[in-house]
Parts: sequence; C-alpha cells; structure tokens
Amino acid sequence: MTSPHTAFPEPASTSDLRGLLLDYLDFFRGVVAGKLDGLSADDLVGSTVPSGWTPAGLVHHLVNVERRWLVWGFLAERVPDPWRDASEDGGWITLDVPVGELRSMLDETAARTREIVEAHQLSDVARVGGRFADQASAPQLQWILLHLLQEYARHAGHLDIARELLDGATGEEG
Repeated sequence: MTSPHTAFPEPASTSDLRGLLLDYLDFFRGVVAGKLDGLSADDLVGSTVPSGWTPAGLVHHLVNVERRWLVWGFLAERVPDPWRDASEDGGWITLDVPVGELRSMLDETAARTREIVEAHQLSDVARVGGRFADQASAPQLQWILLHLLQEYARHAGHLDIARELLDGATGEEG
C-alpha cells in the first residue's frame, strides 16, 4: 500500500539503478498519497487554483500517465482510452471517489510499474505499435522512468501548494 512516509532515497552509492528509480517513484507516489490524507470529499473534487485541476483529478492524471508510458507505450499493449484522464477542454477529469479508492489506484499502478520495470533492462527500448509508431520515436525504459519521476515530483509540488491553500499543510509528509 502506498505509504505517505516512504523514506526518501538518501544519497549513496548503488549498482542497482533500477531499484533506485523505483524507490524514487515509490517515494513521490507516497508524497502524493500523503497529500490526500485529511482532505474532505469536497476538497478532493474542488479546485484551489485558477487552472481548475483538483486533487482527485491530479491522482487520476498521474496513474494514467504511468499507464500511457509503460503499458501502452513501453509494452505497446492495447489499453482502452489511453487519454481517459483528459477532458475535451484540455483539463483533467476529476473522479468523485473516496481517498481510499484514489490510494488503491496509486497502489495498483505502482505494482504494475514495478512488474514491468523488474522484467526489463533499463536500456530496453519501447516496443512499436502502442504509443510509438516507429523505432525512432520509441524511448528507452530509463528515459520513461526519469520522465515519470519528473511528472510525479512536479505534481507533488502542485498538490503541496493546493494543501497549503486549503489548510496550511506543507512538506513531503502532509
């Protein structure tokens, strides 16, 4: 289960880059999950920012970003509606579900990501036929993981700002 208190991977030497990248993804997923704790149902589906995104919409977006890049992209598996988190006006679709369901979505995504990453080399290139039409546009798994880290870190910061505006909570643990 996604823990809001997953330890930050402290600087150290390691030959396990795959494990380190997965640890960082787990950490940032945990930060996102922790930002949901204490939010009311209205807070989850309400927006505090001019662009209109919501905490529930952000989580829905993040799990779909992982799905797009790893399942549809890297594995080239068919996925129903790969852009299911995007609204017609370019925003994110907000799911009106409880925190527990949002956390479950993060947990399921984490498990699938770990399964995919542990079964491949970081230098493996995405298959053609899903998200990528040709080999020239298909990235290596390591690039995809770094992109996902950037996406989670960026949006964890956004959620931190939303929480500060809602109730003053800041930081990686709340």
